[in-house]
Amino acid sequence: MSGSTFGKCFSATTWGESHGPAIGVVVDGCPAGISLCTDDIQVDLERRKPGQSPFATPRKESDTVEILSGVFNGMTTGTPISLLIPSANMRPKDYSAISQYYRPGHADYTYDQKYGFRDYRGGGRSSGRETAGRVAAGAVARKLLSEFGIEIYAYTSRIGPIVSDPKHFERAEIHRNFLAMPDSHAAKTAAEYLTRQKESEDSTGGQIECIAKNVPPGLGEPVFDKLDATLAQALMSIGAVKAVEIGSGVGAAQMSGSEHNDNLEYCDGRLQKTTNHAGGSVGGISDGSPIRLRVTIKPTPSIHKSQQTVTRAGENKTIAVEGRHDPIIVPRAVIVVEAMVALTLADLLLQRAASRIDWLKRGLGYV
Repeated sequence: MSGSTFGKCFSATTWGESHGPAIGVVVDGCPAGISLCTDDIQVDLERRKPGQSPFATPRKESDTVEILSGVFNGMTTGTPISLLIPSANMRPKDYSAISQYYRPGHADYTYDQKYGFRDYRGGGRSSGRETAGRVAAGAVARKLLSEFGIEIYAYTSRIGPIVSDPKHFERAEIHRNFLAMPDSHAAKTAAEYLTRQKESEDSTGGQIECIAKNVPPGLGEPVFDKLDATLAQALMSIGAVKAVEIGSGVGAAQMSGSEHNDNLEYCDGRLQKTTNHAGGSVGGISDGSPIRLRVTIKPTPSIHKSQQTVTRAGENKTIAVEGRHDPIIVPRAVIVVEAMVALTLADLLLQRAASRIDWLKRGLGYV
């Protein structure tokens, strides 16, 4: 299987399966001299791990990270950083029944068609558990970005029909409720809606919004590796993501050029925009304003409600998926979105350093 590595100058390679003995990630290209310890990574893994909410899978995993290489005396050494997350609560027998049929909405059929073989224990490599490695790598990228004052935060903006009201936005509220919503009233209404969905043995989808602040201008390569193109690839690689919008997104279709163009002005000698419909990326390159994006997450495919499917032998079959599953993926995916944005920006930041000869000379001590 190829395609498990993301990034060029700053890269992350995830490995492991849902019910294997461990999962993990190797981060390569992180500069030496950055303070890093397990606590820096664990704080993000705590936001992703299962079993913390009535609206998350009851699977209990500590998701305790171990740093195997690349850090000495609390500082990165410039060599590959290998991170291990042991699995403690595997129950592969829960999935033995699905070895002979394909679950609707899962990658069972497509994996069989590609490889002629699949790990049916919770989806194996296609499981959402793979994202723990991304979150761990994202925490390392976040430490690099913090050296430049770059800040990333995300939150749940929609759950099913319930939308967080921007007028009631309170950033601290994101960490005060199970759903990571910045609007306490919307969070309460969404919780009631999700309870009804669980009772009807169904699931729901939603949306996540993410903002990256203090991003310098000049990040992104202007043709195939545009900032927005790379962000879209990073975010679409998250298994449950079905759409990515940057700036005004699909709303641009209803706007005129005079409405959508971000006018420029100087304020106290500094160039700034009066609006940010572009979402911080123009011509595929960051313009110094906040990067704003929205991600749409599909409903959890594993539901107890009866569904129609087929067996590997070509027979029709009615199933109800058993096991431990999230009735909604969105709240646990918030930190995954942050991680993928962090990995993208860290990689493009290092690429930017090589884009001008004067920066290279200064960095190498020639100026």
